[in-house]
Amino acid sequence: MECHLQVFVNEHWIDCAIVSVQDASRKGGNTASVFEYDLDFAFGSAPEAVSLRFPVDADRHVLAEWPAFFYDLIPQGSGRKFLLGQLGLTDGPGADFALMRAGAFNPIGRLRVAEAVEYFQYHIQRHDAGGMDQGFTLQEILGGGEAFHERMMIYSMLAAGTTGVQGAAPKYLLTTDRQGLWHADGALPDQDAAAHFIIKRPRGTTAADKKVLKNEAAYMRVAAAMGIRTYGALEHHDDLLFIPRFDRAVEDGKVLRRHQESAASLAGLIGFNARPSQFELLDAIRAVVTDPTSETIEFLKRDVLNLAMRNTDNHARNTAVQKIATQVSLTPLFDFAPMYLDPDGIARAARWYHPATGKELSEWRDVLGALELKPRELERITLELHHFGGQLKELDKHMRQAGVDADIVSHLQPSVDAQIRQLCLLGGA
Repeated sequence: MECHLQVFVNEHWIDCAIVSVQDASRKGGNTASVFEYDLDFAFGSAPEAVSLRFPVDADRHVLAEWPAFFYDLIPQGSGRKFLLGQLGLTDGPGADFALMRAGAFNPIGRLRVAEAVEYFQYHIQRHDAGGMDQGFTLQEILGGGEAFHERMMIYSMLAAGTTGVQGAAPKYLLTTDRQGLWHADGALPDQDAAAHFIIKRPRGTTAADKKVLKNEAAYMRVAAAMGIRTYGALEHHDDLLFIPRFDRAVEDGKVLRRHQESAASLAGLIGFNARPSQFELLDAIRAVVTDPTSETIEFLKRDVLNLAMRNTDNHARNTAVQKIATQVSLTPLFDFAPMYLDPDGIARAARWYHPATGKELSEWRDVLGALELKPRELERITLELHHFGGQLKELDKHMRQAGVDADIVSHLQPSVDAQIRQLCLLGGA
């Protein structure tokens, strides 16, 4: 079975590569595949890689498994459930390839699957498309009226739903036009687009689910105050979180789609249940970014905040890199929230397991000691983390100013103090 990949370059979707897999419906990603770029594309004027692990070439790559970047395209969450029903499939790894061929027509980033574009057109043609070009006001979205939900069912569960955004929380991809009306992403032509958003709803119906979502916007304000790379201002309205997208930009009336790739893909992880070491993810990121030292510091600071503010949902797809022009760096922070409150009891997925012993390290001094870096680079990173420890002493103030709920601020004090203690000790390193 094959899928044909397309990449967005110079305002156009271009056929770029083919992937063939064996036994997709039985074994999922743990089966052989063949990946190859289209030769016309490879020798064209502006070839762009589908993955930073697969630079553009004319080779035929015979792989023991599927390419890891597939798992950035395979639907998860509510969109996965929707497509399973549409396709009549039983959930499991054996459904992944079919789900990608149906759902990966509008993913985050600049890559899509041609067969999914065809499926989307088939899906739209089955319904009355009347009024699909009419946008919604913000109040209509917040009100959640029948017309909005009907549009989401017909158009957005594919075009703006979670098939393009991974994670358990229900999400929509929406785009505003120049008059300020909201449309399903993909329903609005690029030339009419003004801005692009992810709209997130609570993961569940409990008060804790709503509390997590409400505080995500405040958490992001805290991260920005602490000097972490962020993008735009998140806004919370009536149990909906409006998140500006950083994989899209509108410049001079043109939509730019930026390459975005998860740390899981960079590390070559197959499937969705991997529990990688943070060392493994950091090594994969350092191998592709333009400035490994600066991105290592950013990666470590983010994990300090994850631990201090108990964002326990740190799986390998909640960290990604993006490419803007020729520069590759970590994306702005995303999915940063008080996930310790989640009713499902989410634990840290990526931990600092020593590369040699496999033992989990819980002290930053030990983590830094296990990094295989040249002395001068390690010295700079250590000094930056030590200074960050001093900044953490202001974290309580930043949380209160950002609007983090008072009971969360109080609950986090021990974990914040633990991070301050560890980082301040690095001054004697």
